[in-house]
Amino acid sequence: MIPHGTRRIRLHERHGRFGDRRVQTAETGVLALSGDGDAYAIPLAHYYDGDGLYFRLGVTEGSTKREFWETTETACYVLYGTEPTDDPRGLDSWSIMVTGQLVELPETEHERFDTAEINRHFSPIRVFDEAIDEIDITIVEIEIETITGRHTPAQ
Repeated sequence: MIPHGTRRIRLHERHGRFGDRRVQTAETGVLALSGDGDAYAIPLAHYYDGDGLYFRLGVTEGSTKREFWETTETACYVLYGTEPTDDPRGLDSWSIMVTGQLVELPETEHERFDTAEINRHFSPIRVFDEAIDEIDITIVEIEIETITGRHTPAQ
């Protein structure tokens, strides 16, 4: 059920201003992957240049992240947030859902994301139980198929 006052926005023609603005200004989201009937979701920072949406993945050989990335046909990236209003009990909320196929950047585009560019466009990488020197940094683009947005103003 959609709450009263919620505006659902189907974004077409380069995703619309609402989607572009939110994807450009939000720094993080959750990337959902799937394979063999199972789901796997990871929090990620992203970079959006107005045309492409990129992720910096830290992967290790045989990692669950790599396994799901390689088996996912259509990935889903969710960004969301809230904004306070003049009413201390009120919040404006929004979410954007991006779907598409994940593609590793080809070697011909690697210079676009050298170490300086990665540091400029992405927040510092966070790792869980891996040693940082065992992680391979990979830049992946989601080839955007759909972007859907929702905005629910405070009541």
